[in-house]
Amino acid sequence: MTTAKPMLILIAGPYRSGTDGDPAAMASNLARLEEAAWPIFAAGHLPMIGEWVALPVLHSAGAGPTDPIAEEVLYPTAERLLNRCDAVLRLPGASSGADQDVAIAESRGLPVYYDISDIPAVDAQIA
Repeated sequence: MTTAKPMLILIAGPYRSGTDGDPAAMASNLARLEEAAWPIFAAGHLPMIGEWVALPVLHSAGAGPTDPIAEEVLYPTAERLLNRCDAVLRLPGASSGADQDVAIAESRGLPVYYDISDIPAVDAQIA
């Protein structure tokens, strides 16, 4: 299956969920999200992870992902990104934020993929 146009695909999955604020566990979760970036890019699309935007915003505010202000940045960042994204890849794992991303995507009629292999590649002859 191929598509004519490259998509901006939000990768959604656990970041803070299940970490109890442990920085190493959050870094491990971010690395897991990032593992999906290459296959998406290799298929001709542009991967996006909300934390790639939200964490520098938090840092510039003098905060981190466990600070109270994080609630004002992490979820709103993903929601704003979804105004620009064409699809969502939902990775396994409990995550209320990722579930919220899926709900927003579905309400906007965006495709939600649950396996990287389901994402259509860009047809190089058309793109």
